[in-house]
Amino acid sequence: MSSSNAPFDFSEMLISLTSKIILRVAFGDYNGSDGRFNRILTEMQKLLGGFWVADYFPWLGWIDAVSGMRGRLERNFKELDEFYDQVIEEHSKTSRVGETQKDDFIHVLLRLHKDPIYGKTISSRNHIKGILSDVFVGGTDTSFATLEWTMTELMRNPEVMDKAQQEVRSIIGNKGKVEEDDLKHLNYLKLVVKEVLRLHPPAPLLLPRETTKNCMIKGHTILSKTRVFINAKAIGMDPNAWRNPTYFWPERFVDNDVDFKGQDFRLVPFGVGRRICPGINFGVAIVELVLANLLYCFDWELPFGMRKENLDLEEEVGITVHRKNPLYLTVKPWLH
Repeated sequence: MSSSNAPFDFSEMLISLTSKIILRVAFGDYNGSDGRFNRILTEMQKLLGGFWVADYFPWLGWIDAVSGMRGRLERNFKELDEFYDQVIEEHSKTSRVGETQKDDFIHVLLRLHKDPIYGKTISSRNHIKGILSDVFVGGTDTSFATLEWTMTELMRNPEVMDKAQQEVRSIIGNKGKVEEDDLKHLNYLKLVVKEVLRLHPPAPLLLPRETTKNCMIKGHTILSKTRVFINAKAIGMDPNAWRNPTYFWPERFVDNDVDFKGQDFRLVPFGVGRRICPGINFGVAIVELVLANLLYCFDWELPFGMRKENLDLEEEVGITVHRKNPLYLTVKPWLH
């Protein structure tokens, strides 16, 4: 892309990258997983974010069948189930030989399944399939959305981009790439990611909760088994908690102990408590590592004639919120 200096769909490349990372972690070097699984996963995410009449009016659930939504769901579930069966079966047949084969996530789950203690929790193949689905649905689109919004904000705020690039390049030097051990030294980059998660939490309403008993909140009686949504984006934009909340300003976190790990209710992109996102460390590592390498290796620009003020922030509706319109950029390699 850098050789032609032509604008390209950066969003498309990001979703491909994050999908491949998750696939490699889960399936290892399993052949044939890319195209087929990406198609199944894309359809699953569309169905999860789609409008289901039965969710709001259970007695009108037949409309979902007439509209074709239920048929799509059943086909998607069947395809996903068959794919998991095939991959798990292949992994069950392979045996690890010395250092020639590395563990992937399915190998770990299969080993836990056979363990006398953990096997009581992961007692069937269906449990393995359920955990895999959590990893793919929760890990792929959210990492992509966070990286997409991060690059969007950096292109709209070139002074922040310059500062983040100077930090990465001064610390990494001529090493050639940023590795995971380097991340602990990239303090400003971490502030950038934190600010993006405040303004653009990938799942703004988190996951629905349910009250376990009747309770009273500010004079309102909330019955047990009430479905509750937490608006993480509204919390991150609350002027009572944040100064100039609409302004992209990573420096607001300098000498500020607010973090997103569930210890402060002003910043909750991953949720809090026992139901906090279990993939928080893995997801943040992916975002920081990819972002650091993008800033280290390349100089980024908007397409010719486009000004930073023209870069839109329109959102696509869904469980995971990303840009409605793809982000187009031009790129040049950094000569270090």
